Amino acid sequence: MHLVDGSYCLTCGSDKKIKLWNHKTGLLLKTYGGHADEVTDARSSCESSNIVSASLDKSIIYWDVSTGAPVRRLRGHAGGIKCVSFNEDSSIAISGGRDNAVFCWDIRTRRLEPVQMMREAKDCITAVLSNENKIITSSLDGCIRHYDIRAGELTVDKVGVPITYLCMTRDEQCLVAACQDGVVRLLDCESGGILSEYKGHRADDYQVECGIMSNDAHIISGSSNGDAFVWDLLEGKVLQNIEISKTGGVVHSLATHPKLNEIVFARRRDIYVFSTEFDGEDEVMEII
Repeated sequence: MHLVDGSYCLTCGSDKKIKLWNHKTGLLLKTYGGHADEVTDARSSCESSNIVSASLDKSIIYWDVSTGAPVRRLRGHAGGIKCVSFNEDSSIAISGGRDNAVFCWDIRTRRLEPVQMMREAKDCITAVLSNENKIITSSLDGCIRHYDIRAGELTVDKVGVPITYLCMTRDEQCLVAACQDGVVRLLDCESGGILSEYKGHRADDYQVECGIMSNDAHIISGSSNGDAFVWDLLEGKVLQNIEISKTGGVVHSLATHPKLNEIVFARRRDIYVFSTEFDGEDEVMEII
C-alpha cells in the first residue's frame, strides 16, 4: 500500500491487480490489471504520472497512470519479486526478490536488462529504499545493506533477526525496521547502531509493516491480532493501541501521509483510514 503524494492511495494484492483510490471518499479511480500472480508492491513516480509494480510472477510492470496501460514489462528475477521503489527522480526502478537479488532498471529507455544487479543478500529481500546517494535494502538474512551509489561502496548493518520491512525517517537520519521477533527497531543510518526498540504488537510469522508519521515523532506498526500500535519515537512508549477490527485478522500493511497525521491500514480485504492527533478520539472510515 502506498499514499501517492498524500492525495491518492495505491493498493495491490492477491487479485493480481493494482487499484488507485481517493482514500478520503472511498472512490475507486482506476484498476490496473496485467500481472499473472499476486502483486506484492506498487509505487508511484514523483510526478504521479507512472506506477511501478512488483509481483510473484517474477515481473515488474511500469504503468501509465492515466491510460491504465502497461508501458513496459521487465523480467530478470529468478523468483517472485517482493518489493519495488523509484529513485528520487523516478528514472530508475529498484526491485528486490525471493532470489535474494536487488536489480536497478532504467525505465525511461527501452532497455530490458537491469543496469545494475546486487546479489550480496543471503535470503529474500523485503524492502528497497533510496535517496540521492544510497540504495538501502533489508533482508530475511538479518542484514540492512547500504549501497553508496557515488562511491560504489557497500556497508552492512547486522541486526541479527530477520527483517520483514524497512522505512526511513523524513530527515533521512534513521531507519525503522520491522523484525520477525515482534520488535520494531530504530537504527542510526550513519553508524548502524540500534537507538531504540518498540514492543507490544504481535508479528508472529506474518510480514507486518511499520511506518513513521510525517513529523518523525511517532512510529506505527500493524499487528497480527487486528490492532495497530503507535509509539513515541524518543521515549519508546505506546501512545495508542488502535483497534482496527474487533474480529481480529492481521493488520499487515500501512502507509503514512507525507505531510498530515493520516494513516491508511490494510487488513484482509479492507482498507481503513485514520486521522488522529494522538490526543483524542480516532476517526475511522472503512473504504473497501
